[in-house]
Amino acid sequence: MTNKNNTTLYTEVTSDLQTRISEHKNHVHPKSFTARYNLTKLVYYDFYSRIEEAIDAEKKIKASSRKSKEALINSINAEWVDLYVKDEIESW
Repeated sequence: MTNKNNTTLYTEVTSDLQTRISEHKNHVHPKSFTARYNLTKLVYYDFYSRIEEAIDAEKKIKASSRKSKEALINSINAEWVDLYVKDEIESW
């Protein structure tokens, strides 16, 4: 997740992407990091068959540099457009 100017990045694991992104976009948790920094744009996501794999990937991403995170995002979303399209995510 990022903000409209792509200045702040946030990484997390969830088992329900649609619900979690909706929560971020609607600031359901007003004191959360994503709400405080207005992170409402989904710019990267990946799916894993096992939660352990997702957690390992999250740890690697969080430990990486900003440059590495940008390269990861650019690998699937060079324009940094919001990838959250509710109708499409519902079909996942």
